Amino acid sequence: MARVCIVTGKTRTKGFRIIRRGQSKVSGGIGTHVVKRSKRLFKPNLQRIRVMLPSGEVRRVWVSVKAIKAGLVQKVVS
Repeated sequence: MARVCIVTGKTRTKGFRIIRRGQSKVSGGIGTHVVKRSKRLFKPNLQRIRVMLPSGEVRRVWVSVKAIKAGLVQKVVS
């Protein structure tokens, strides 16, 4: 099963690792330029925790830390 937050629906997103060269204009150069863009994935901060579902069932599920901090889920401590 894919790592997706069951509360927020967060999943990995595509992006680039950008490499810049040159001296910035602030420090007296002609500015920085993008030299290379490498593809990469941004992964959400997911934790596998025991959660009490609305049906009363206790299950281990993937939940984003943002949802845990916001109090959107209740952790079950055994």
